[in-house]
Amino acid sequence: MAATALVHSIDVASVLERLCHRYPSGLIDAVAEFEPGRRLVAVKNVTVNEQFFPGHFPEVPLMPGVLMIEALIQSATLLLLHDGNQMRNARVWLRSVNGTKFRRQVGPGDRVMLAVEVRQRRGPLARIAGVARVDGQVVTETEFVLAVAPMAASVDPSARVHPNAVLGDGTIVGAGASIGPNVRMGRNNQVGASCVIDGHTDIGDDNLFYPFGSIGLPPQDLKYKGEPTALVIGNGNVFREFVTVHRGTVTGRGATRIGHRNYLMAYGHIAHDCLVGSDVILSHGSTLGGHVDVDDFATLGGYVGIHQFCRVGRHAFIGGFSACTKDVLPYSKTVGNRALIYGMNTIGLVRRGFTPDAIRKLKAAYRLLLQSNLNTTEAVARISGDPALDCPEVQYLVEFVRGAKRGVVLKRGRTRSGDASTDE
Repeated sequence: MAATALVHSIDVASVLERLCHRYPSGLIDAVAEFEPGRRLVAVKNVTVNEQFFPGHFPEVPLMPGVLMIEALIQSATLLLLHDGNQMRNARVWLRSVNGTKFRRQVGPGDRVMLAVEVRQRRGPLARIAGVARVDGQVVTETEFVLAVAPMAASVDPSARVHPNAVLGDGTIVGAGASIGPNVRMGRNNQVGASCVIDGHTDIGDDNLFYPFGSIGLPPQDLKYKGEPTALVIGNGNVFREFVTVHRGTVTGRGATRIGHRNYLMAYGHIAHDCLVGSDVILSHGSTLGGHVDVDDFATLGGYVGIHQFCRVGRHAFIGGFSACTKDVLPYSKTVGNRALIYGMNTIGLVRRGFTPDAIRKLKAAYRLLLQSNLNTTEAVARISGDPALDCPEVQYLVEFVRGAKRGVVLKRGRTRSGDASTDE
């Protein structure tokens, strides 16, 4: 596999710190190829000023064989600790080295390609095959066993974590962060500097909280009197700088809930009693009022405001600076203050793998909703009663419209051709 952007995201120095080997033993200059969990190729440029040359055959400088093995082990460490499944502060130990063969010498000026591949994984142990090449010729080949050991939560000395708080293995708490007594966090979370997490807040695994976030604090509701309401967060979410998320109220759902793999950009706000699904994007400064539902794969542009008690349907796209005071249709493109609908989010649906048949049926349903002379009730009845339009996506659209309590955004915005399009 050729090098990808993912390769450039690897912080080699910080990962090698978890190999339990310290400077000046770093032997990796760059990563050339990376298949997460399977294979990695790293690069070591051997220069004449390496610290080991003066004492290792000064007249004929050679890279020691043990350091060739060490370079392969460091490459394997990058592979094992960057596969997306390991904890942020997991560490690696060498267990054994087997069948090592040195084929030729390595000296100043050589560019060593260090290829490592996972042969077997069993629990914390990984059997790795390593081959080092110079100019395409094998110089060293070996096999070794590494152990990946989970570490307990790591808390910066300046952070304030209440003794009753629960932090899962692999969780890292940064400088100046504050975590309250009723917080329960799973594995492999990272809490940035000066981030505050409080209240009855349950957090899953692999979440990333950037600095200065405010998570689980009391709702901005004048009826709230300090009742023990909750915030529940799933797995793999990203909360960027200054994001605020409030817990629920007893007059609402009693809890604010956020699903999995959501991306909340800086200065976003999720108010009390909201229900956010999974794979949702809230762009910079987007705000959800209280009791808002945002379904899976919805995307909100910058500074979008959603009125309380409104819903945003699955796969909806809302343009920046929009103000939505009614429910936003699933699969739609919506923008404006007040928001208008500009047809279907066809490009987004194609990117997410919707079948041509499903998209065709949705387009037909949208034409009945937006471009026919039928009122909403008649259009929904026509859609639900047409067997040619029967599919799960259209059924969800019909159920969404029928479930609206504040009304649905059906007023069309005008495109350059003078009408709302369902084709883009």
